Amino acid sequence: MGYKIAVVGATGNVGHEILNILHEREFPVDEVAAVASSRSVGKEVSFGDSDLKVQDLANFDFKGTDIVLSSCGGTVSAEYAPKAAKAGAVVIDNTSHFRMDPDVPLIVPEVNPDAIKDHTKKNIIANPNCSTIQMVMALKPIHDAAGIKRVVVSTYQSVSGSGKAAMDELFNQTKGVYMNQTPSPSVYPKQIAFNVIPQIDDFMDDHMTKEEWKMVAETKKILDPAIKICASCVRVPVFIGHSEMVNLELEKELTPAKAKELWRGFDGVTVIDLDNELEYVTPHDIQGDDDVYISRIRDDITVENGLNFWCVSDNLRKGAALNAVQIAELLVSQS
Repeated sequence: MGYKIAVVGATGNVGHEILNILHEREFPVDEVAAVASSRSVGKEVSFGDSDLKVQDLANFDFKGTDIVLSSCGGTVSAEYAPKAAKAGAVVIDNTSHFRMDPDVPLIVPEVNPDAIKDHTKKNIIANPNCSTIQMVMALKPIHDAAGIKRVVVSTYQSVSGSGKAAMDELFNQTKGVYMNQTPSPSVYPKQIAFNVIPQIDDFMDDHMTKEEWKMVAETKKILDPAIKICASCVRVPVFIGHSEMVNLELEKELTPAKAKELWRGFDGVTVIDLDNELEYVTPHDIQGDDDVYISRIRDDITVENGLNFWCVSDNLRKGAALNAVQIAELLVSQS
């Protein structure tokens, strides 16, 4: 049986990746519709060997669509996801708008697949934040084995997490620096080329940023509300790939060797040891890969049962598009 799929936000970075991954993984489709805003109508996007003409979201009829994979921004999704769900489609939404809705499951298929049963409450499933996805992939087997009391995570997030305009800004600023031009920030509050910015999203009343709050709140919803989490999120001048330095305080003793064994047995995670040719993983090393890569694994001797590791993933794939497609696969497998 094939499904009718609509990819909303098809002209964006994540939309392109969703179309690529649907084709790569041979998702059972009878029909794929590429949907975006009116300014993209008539453009063509690739789906395997085919070119799809972009249709206008404002006029798109979701009736008869089985699954909507949406990456169109929170405000737009707030309006159109319920419309698509009311028309009978299951919406897998990649924005932050529905993630903390108690009637909307927030899913990483390798971590909490059973939560998908709750999607019938609103016919909407939320795709977590990119930085959250890769972290909970790393945390899940450790938490199951030794219980995580506290997480301290510092992220180093690429500009693709902010969309194409941010990638263009990094490129143009970098080129401009070499031409003795003064960078003029537009997407970001400060220059991103040759710089790091300790702000992702807006500041909140407690001085956390919304990105940091998302990592805390989403991890608790997906994995365990009892885990204490301190997150610091930084934008770095990298085009694709998010990195995280993670420190864990565990309930039980867990050696680095045992942690590596657990990760090696967990689907979607790859461990790189110092004796590997790579020694450790950088965003450049894993662009286009689907796995979450873990390296620099070591004890933290400053606390009882402490563990440190470095975690890297392609944020456009597992951090967004791949996870959304995997949710669709999970949905199909249980239908």
